Amino acid sequence: MNENLNPELPENNLPEEVTNQSVEEEAKEQSETSTETSVAKQVSLTKDEIIEKLKNLTAQTEIPSRAEVESLKQAFYKLRSAAIEEQKAEFIEAGNDAEAFVPAPDPSEDVLKTFLSELKEKRASQAAAEENLKEENYNKKLQIIESIKNLTESSDDFNKLYKEFKDLQQGWNDVTSVPQSKEKELWKSYQIYTEKFYDLIKINNEFRDYDFKKNLELKNAICESVEKLIDDTDSVSAFHQLQNFHQQWREIGPVARELREEIWTRFKNASTAINKKYQTHFESLKGREEENLVEKTAICEALKNIDYSTLTSFKEWDEKSKEVIELQAKWKTIGFVPKKVNNQIFEEFRSLCDAFFEKKSEFFKGVRGEMDENLDKKRALTEQAKALKDSTDWKSTTDKLIAIQKEWKTIGPVPRKYSDAIWKEFVTACDYFFEQKKKNESSQKSEELDNLAAKKEIIEKIKNVDQSLDPSELIAKVRELADEWHKIGFVPFKEKDKIYKEFHQAVDAHYDRLKVDKTERRFESFKSNIKDISKQDNPKRALYRERDHLMHQYNKVKSDLQTYENNMNFLSISSKGASGLLKDVNNKIEKLKEEMELLVKKIEALDENLNELEK
Repeated sequence: MNENLNPELPENNLPEEVTNQSVEEEAKEQSETSTETSVAKQVSLTKDEIIEKLKNLTAQTEIPSRAEVESLKQAFYKLRSAAIEEQKAEFIEAGNDAEAFVPAPDPSEDVLKTFLSELKEKRASQAAAEENLKEENYNKKLQIIESIKNLTESSDDFNKLYKEFKDLQQGWNDVTSVPQSKEKELWKSYQIYTEKFYDLIKINNEFRDYDFKKNLELKNAICESVEKLIDDTDSVSAFHQLQNFHQQWREIGPVARELREEIWTRFKNASTAINKKYQTHFESLKGREEENLVEKTAICEALKNIDYSTLTSFKEWDEKSKEVIELQAKWKTIGFVPKKVNNQIFEEFRSLCDAFFEKKSEFFKGVRGEMDENLDKKRALTEQAKALKDSTDWKSTTDKLIAIQKEWKTIGPVPRKYSDAIWKEFVTACDYFFEQKKKNESSQKSEELDNLAAKKEIIEKIKNVDQSLDPSELIAKVRELADEWHKIGFVPFKEKDKIYKEFHQAVDAHYDRLKVDKTERRFESFKSNIKDISKQDNPKRALYRERDHLMHQYNKVKSDLQTYENNMNFLSISSKGASGLLKDVNNKIEKLKEEMELLVKKIEALDENLNELEK
């Protein structure tokens, strides 16, 4: 008996009724479920999104499944039908005859048809290419069979014939699929001449026995693997793996004649057991169809019982949307229902889902304009925050950002797809500024404490200047220490006045003892002020403001001086009391001149500092 051609077991290893009925039903039900699931996924897509998806499917190399394309097509025409119904309703409402209604053309439908046509052409082209390849493979295998036939009739050297035969076998295995209608007959021809080669040619017994032994080992290994599949709990997976083992079986050569029936029977029995489990699996699925129908009906009832009058806010719609999506997810986990009600229950489910999301869309459209305005406002505030985030004007910027944050809270919601992004962009800008401010304050506080310690140290040095020094050297030393003092930055604000007072008391103690001119002291004090001003955030502006103030004082003193000098001409030395008055006016004139000289020196000192800042 031919070990590979048992009439009791069809080539696909299934009983006839399973092959022609159960497998076809399974494929059909799986296709229906796939299309059903795909359509459900497209429920919320717009026409533009559907066309974009088709465009991407057209551009990709891999041909998409028919179910996926069909689901997109159905989703599009559902939207198209809804649009036409809406146009028709408006047409009739305007007082027109319904029979005269002609729907407005939809340009996007032409685009849709173009992509569908392209996909259809690609699928047809692919199918044609596959069929051409199968025909080529068929002709190649015919040539191989013819070559094996010629070998059985050849009288050439055995070793040469055997090598050619093995090459032809390898060539047969390398050639893949052929037209299904010709596969069985082709395999029979190949098997006949392969066995004829082994049986009719006087092959060296050693080579023949070696081949038989090797083939028997391979077939025994396949039998063991198939027998293990019998205990596999996944009968569908076991069935598909069995098909691969049958293909491997066909590719292995014959075994010794006396063992052929035994090894084939073993393989066939294991295959039959797996096929029976596979068939039983689908029969059990049908037994659960009524239970599945009850579960799917309950889901439809839950959708019908939604009270839309209670959905008056974004939060309520979102919460209800989650419930609907959970019901959709649960629907997908439920198996088949009886075929006679499959389309009906699915259409009911889909229409209820469509109705929910259409009502949700209507609600959101009502507030979309307001949300868009809110988005524009928040974007404007975000830009303001981003423009301020690098500022080092800590106090002013802090006040501005706090005001911006308060304004942000008064603005209503924005479209959900922008909500997280705009908030993240806004809060990132704010956080960045406040983090930098915190770092600066921490660093500044530490630096100010160091500055306070340094200034206290200089005060001690000023107090301890050697009083035996020559007055000019002593004053130079005090001024040198004073310069060091002014080079040091800010101290903690609460210590500022106290340390400043201690510094001037220490300096004034030396000036008082040496009777240093008060004008000189005033100038030194002014220079101290200039150095403090130079350490501010915007020193140029402060210095220019101080310069304007000094110029105003200078012009006033100059005007007063001219007035006194002019009055001198009216005083008569011979007048009674003129001598005392003249002396008083001269004193005032001298003081004004001294004041003018001090103001000039102050202005020059300011100009030097401004020049330094300009560099």
